[in-house]
Amino acid sequence: MAFSRDPLDELVVPDGTEAQERDLVTDGDVLVGGRATIGFGVRGRNVLAGESAEFGGAIEADGDCRLDMWCDVAENVLVGQDAYIGERVHIGGRLKVAGDLDIGDDVEIEEGFEANGWIVIRNPMPTIVFLFVYLKHLLLIGEDDAAQRLISEIVDEDDDDDEPDAEPLVIPRNATVGDDAWRVSTPATIGDDCRLHGNVRAETIDVGADCNVFGSLRARGDVTVGEGTRIHGDVTTRDGDVVVERDARVLGDVSCADFELGPDAEVDGTIRADGEITMRTTERERE
Repeated sequence: MAFSRDPLDELVVPDGTEAQERDLVTDGDVLVGGRATIGFGVRGRNVLAGESAEFGGAIEADGDCRLDMWCDVAENVLVGQDAYIGERVHIGGRLKVAGDLDIGDDVEIEEGFEANGWIVIRNPMPTIVFLFVYLKHLLLIGEDDAAQRLISEIVDEDDDDDEPDAEPLVIPRNATVGDDAWRVSTPATIGDDCRLHGNVRAETIDVGADCNVFGSLRARGDVTVGEGTRIHGDVTTRDGDVVVERDARVLGDVSCADFELGPDAEVDGTIRADGEITMRTTERERE
């Protein structure tokens, strides 16, 4: 996994991510920026959340979980390895840690906690904030190799197995993610084979192949809908272009500058384009 800039400057939904009834489920790590609001619970490998992040459900981490100060989790926090809980964190359910627990001052856990390893109660440094500030500094001064090593340590890329690591789910600072809407002030990239609920609002939006998005897409800039993807809502841009790739379908209206429709793609509603409309054809149709 390589970053050329601050990893929290973009919403990244990796391949295969699903918004289930109550949880946002992914195979890889979950990185949540400070003051983000997640209406779901989250399930992933390692879960790292910045200061004042809020979760509307439970957290289930197969690996480590690190919650910086003033985070709020509505339900249980279940951790397969070690946990770091910053000061003034609130957990509405039970905290259960299979490994070591490092816990700060004034932490409220409504249903108690248990850990199989060492328990250290102290006033720890907000490491998530420190790590990302340090990472941003390294990138600004051009130390890309050092930044890559830091990211590798954060997301534990040096696993013993030979399987490639899954890309992390990244939710930017101040984002709002829930059943109704995914609102970010950054670009948004959604991978292949994802199933999401809610309207997506972002600077630009790139949706991969074979996804189902049960909501509309709205961006200031360009929007791309990948092959075989279904968008159950409108696709709108303020200043950008829209591309709907081969065999994709938009079950709503499209409004944009230039519009490009791939072979066998469909738009069920009205197309409003201030610029050009391009319809790509298959090789057979051109013959």
